[in-house]
This record gives sequence, C-alpha cells and structure tokens, in this order.
Amino acid sequence: MPTVLTDVFRGHPIHLPHTHQPDFTSLSELPDSYTWTSKDDPLFTAPPSPPDAGESIPLIDLNHPDAANQIGRACRTWGAFQIANHGVPLELLQGIEFLTGSLFQLPVQRKLKAARSDTGFSGYGVARISSFFNKKMWSEGFTITGSPLNDFRKLWPQLHLNYCDIVEQYEEQMQKLASKLMWLSLNSLGVTEEDIKWATVSSDLNWAQSALQLNHYPVCPEPDRAMGLAPHTDSTLLTILYQNNTAGLQVFRDDFGWVTVPPVPGSLVVNVGDLFHILSNGLFKSVIHRARVNQTRPRLSVAFLWGPRSDTKISPVPKLVSPDESPLYRSVTWTEYLRTKATHFNKALSMIRNHREK
Repeated sequence: MPTVLTDVFRGHPIHLPHTHQPDFTSLSELPDSYTWTSKDDPLFTAPPSPPDAGESIPLIDLNHPDAANQIGRACRTWGAFQIANHGVPLELLQGIEFLTGSLFQLPVQRKLKAARSDTGFSGYGVARISSFFNKKMWSEGFTITGSPLNDFRKLWPQLHLNYCDIVEQYEEQMQKLASKLMWLSLNSLGVTEEDIKWATVSSDLNWAQSALQLNHYPVCPEPDRAMGLAPHTDSTLLTILYQNNTAGLQVFRDDFGWVTVPPVPGSLVVNVGDLFHILSNGLFKSVIHRARVNQTRPRLSVAFLWGPRSDTKISPVPKLVSPDESPLYRSVTWTEYLRTKATHFNKALSMIRNHREK
C-alpha cells in the first residue's frame, strides 16, 4: 500500500487562523468576511469565457487508440481534461459521493469532533490555502490521509467501518488510474520507464503516495460575490476529481479567461499539478483552477491528490531538456516544494526555476 501525505506535511504545516466553521444553512446574507472583490484576489473579476465560445477542457475516452496523444495535448494546452471509460465502477463513485454527502449533512458540532488540528493535515476544516487570503471561502472540507478509522468513528459510531471500506476501495482504484494516466501522458512525449528510475509501471505503486480531499460548497445567498475555493494550482503530480452533477469548477487560460468544467455523468476531471509541470520541464501546464458557488444547489466534489514519496527528488526528465540548455527547474522533493509553497503560494514554481544567463 502506498504511503500517504502525512509524511510530506509533517513538520511543515500551513498555519490557519483558528476559526470554527459556520453553520452555512443559518446564513441568509453573505457576511462581509465572505465577500470577495478584486482587491482580495486579482483573478476574482477576470472575465469568464463566453458561453457560446465552445471552449472547454477535452473529454477523452481512455479506450480510444489515440488516448495517450490526446491526453498529452490536453496537458500541454489546458493542464486539465475529463476522462470517460476510466474503469472506476459507477457504484464506487456513487458510494464516495454518498459518503461525502452524509458527512457534510452531519450537525456542525458532530463534524467538529473530527476537526483538523492546527498543525495536522487530516480531518474536518477550512481549505489549507485559506491563510493566503483575507476573505473566507464558502466551503467546508475533510481531508483523509492514511486510515480514516479514528475520525470516522467520531462521525459515525455505528457505520464507520462501512465508510472506511468505501474510502479504501476508492483510493485503490484511484492509485491505479493515476499511474496509468501519468504514463499515458509521459509516453506522448516519448518518455518511458527507463527515463524515470523512481517510478515504475508496477502493481504495488510503493513509489507513490496520496490523500483524499472531500469538499462541500453549500447553497450561497450571493454567489456572485462569494468564492467556494480560491484560485490555486495543486502541488501534486496529478489530481483526479470526481464532481457531482452541479457545476462550479473553473480553470483559467490566459486566452479565454475562466472556463467552467461541466459535470459529465460518470466522468472524472484530471489536472496537472506543479510536480508534473516540473517533471515535464514546463511542457505540461500546472493549471490555475477555482470553485464557484450557486444560489440553488449545493455541490460536492472528491479530489484524489497524488504524487511521489516525500523523499523522491523530482526534476525535469533529461530527455525533455535540450542538450544546449539547462533544465527549467532545479531538483526538489515534494516536502521541499510544499515548504516553498507554504511561504510563496502560487509563486512557488518561479522560486525553484533556474534563471538562465542571457
């Protein structure tokens, strides 16, 4: 079984303000602390892509004979794509959605029994990126690293074993899928297992680790002035997201602005993380994305955050570096990179970039 992100974050917490989550259902107006403007985030008022522009991230059938090239193209142009025929059973997707909905429907006081500690990573709480913004986000989350048994026992004294089983099955399926997607992407660049010594196309995937992030975006009285999850890139190799049938995820492209990723029943959303951007020597885009909220329907999502072991040095694949140029980025472990990101947030990539002589 792969190790989990607990080791990566241990000793490098992102300190969050010690605030309890509100009971969102009791708020009929948007409090000032949740009201966003361009002063709070320059991208907040960036233009959305026109609905008739026809621009959206690609939907790729993994059974298609050209799937690897389609994925590679999507990683280079969008940094994100959706996948169909991914092999994850529909009943398992329904199971993790039911679990997520059940968790966030619990009374606030019950959820706080499994609250994340100030220096911890697992449990219930606000988004880890909250400390980088002055305003609060209209969402609540639950992070799972390793076994959720202790936390789930506090939430569901009678049913915790059933829910632990769903999480274990889901993570097992996601591990296999993430590895497959990584190799399809790299194969499109001509990169093989021989080129990356720390990663193998093996069944145990003991070179990887992961975490599961459950998200809830409640109905919001003034969605145009609120933010579900602020713009950010992921620190992962890849993130695989399952979203229920409510839209809210948006990705940013300089030429289009914000583009909504429509939910496609049974599909999964995949996005390139910072470490994959480094590994590809900048060829794959680490996509900026956010979550918006709406006035009529709550939204649930489950993010599988996947990367290498904490002590693995990640650097551009030599095959992707021109013989007469140095790599774009210096070598870095996930632990080291997260320490940089905890200080510099979305500027972390530029902090480890090699500056070339003119």
